[in-house]
Amino acid sequence: MQHMPENTDNAVLLSADAQGKQQGATLALITIIGIVLYVIIDVIAQLLPPHYNAITQAESDLAVGPYGFLMAINFVIRGLLSLALLIALTRATTKEGRSQFGLILLGRWAVGAFLLALFPTDLAGQKPTLHGLIHLLVAFIAFICVALGELLLSLRFAADERWQAVRNLTVTIAFLTLIALFLLFFGTFAGLNGIGGLLERLFLGLALLWILVVAVHLRAM
Repeated sequence: MQHMPENTDNAVLLSADAQGKQQGATLALITIIGIVLYVIIDVIAQLLPPHYNAITQAESDLAVGPYGFLMAINFVIRGLLSLALLIALTRATTKEGRSQFGLILLGRWAVGAFLLALFPTDLAGQKPTLHGLIHLLVAFIAFICVALGELLLSLRFAADERWQAVRNLTVTIAFLTLIALFLLFFGTFAGLNGIGGLLERLFLGLALLWILVVAVHLRAM
């Protein structure tokens, strides 16, 4: 029986590794572009009528009104960029440096974004609807998933030497995201209900900042 030369086996492994890195870099670039588009569309939607208050009203309110389709598109973009990062992370982390549960939570955050696009929210003062209640439930679950998922993934980066350089930064951002989530959910009891929109945008900004940092690191690997 003939055996493949050892140098041939090594070449195949190196080729597969290089291909995996290239795919990861491409997915990371898609993630970065997605975040840029998301921010731009979000700003445009905020500037268009009916001019919802960004301090007091949730970002989801932007999906209600004559230009609501822009926010619906943005939810889809958020889901796609999150899925791109999820796939890239799966390929760019070792088994020891990867939190499987963290990846699952990140995936649920991505799916949640797609569902938010399908089920618009109810504006304050309006009669509650089924799609509005679904929107609130999906947002509640998705927010918890991304906050916990990012923290779990960050903590496991310590076990992968390729991720140790960015581990402290990602852990810090993940903890800040959790704090922002706590303030968002329990702000009413702390007298912060008048800035709910601002707190939500702070939370979403931190969650997306974590994704951006990870994507940039993936590009540099």
